[in-house]
Amino acid sequence: MRAPLVSILIPAYNAQEFLGDTLRSAIAQTWPNKEIIVVDDGSTDQTVAVARRFESEGVRVVTKKNAGAAAARNHAYSLCQGEYIQWLDADDLLTPDKISLQMEAAEECSKRTLLSCGFSKFMYRWYNAQFVPTALWEDLSPADWLVRKMGQNVYMQTATWLVSREVTEAAGPWNTNMLSDDDGEYFCRVLMQSDGTRFVPDAKVYYRALGSESLSQVEQSDRKVEALWHSMRLHVGYLRTLEESARSHAAALHYLQIRMVYFYPDRPDIVEEMQKLAAEMGGHLDPPSMSWKYSWIKAVTGWSFAQKVSLALRRRKFLAVRSLDKMLYGMEKHKPIGQSPLRRTNFSPTPAERKIHVVQGSRHS
Repeated sequence: MRAPLVSILIPAYNAQEFLGDTLRSAIAQTWPNKEIIVVDDGSTDQTVAVARRFESEGVRVVTKKNAGAAAARNHAYSLCQGEYIQWLDADDLLTPDKISLQMEAAEECSKRTLLSCGFSKFMYRWYNAQFVPTALWEDLSPADWLVRKMGQNVYMQTATWLVSREVTEAAGPWNTNMLSDDDGEYFCRVLMQSDGTRFVPDAKVYYRALGSESLSQVEQSDRKVEALWHSMRLHVGYLRTLEESARSHAAALHYLQIRMVYFYPDRPDIVEEMQKLAAEMGGHLDPPSMSWKYSWIKAVTGWSFAQKVSLALRRRKFLAVRSLDKMLYGMEKHKPIGQSPLRRTNFSPTPAERKIHVVQGSRHS
């Protein structure tokens, strides 16, 4: 029998530096029957040129006007034929047997089971990434999964999932108006249409964390703040649809409490809505606390300014760590190929591709 087709769907926007590595990790998948679709979302750099170097019978590259990652994912899905869907962001990496291991597990499950796996964050040196298990790294029912996610402040990265077309169709498209946490909201809907998750321990994903912290990503945009709150309301609603209980209320209240910092004190309207939602579940939310290092600033200048100072210092530290990691990666790039698991493939860059990387000043330059 022919192996089921797996569609690897990659939205890309200004991803010239990392897309080559991502595509190599997709092409290197040991699962024999796969298609790879890259949707360029109106990039202004050389993303399309990089993608087309990999174009072949199994790799399709299409372009569209910029409309956001969710729209690019929806377009990629509209073009695919796979019985299973692998979402992959343009800067993340899959271990070569990721899909094969999950498809082996799928043979023992129903089409309504979600396949998940472990993931680790990295900046440039993926080979130093540490995989630290969380409460979600288990086989779980949809209700148990959401209770753990919201009650313990953990999550699964987008590429960890392998989803059947049956569940994908039932969940509906990505929400193009969800400017914040679109993946969190989308996979809640996917989870709602499933009969639970199957965790595949040996499959792995490397999640590139090059952006600053999520709080700083939404702080400057009212639309993103409001979208985040909309996603949070939906999270709570999804959980309460699955289970209305003391433990689901406790998980939802914890989820709201730790995220109040995104809105306090600059959006009192949202804070008031959060308190009303908490009261529906018999709870109350306290004002968010601040580290003792910034308490004296808060006492003198107020919460908003102290929060900005805290964010600025954390961002500066993050950028310093990122710069150091990039420098060390550049110094280590001449290590033997055999020392890098993802490089043990026949998909080395072509001379033309190497020239593109040099022109772009990528991490390989």
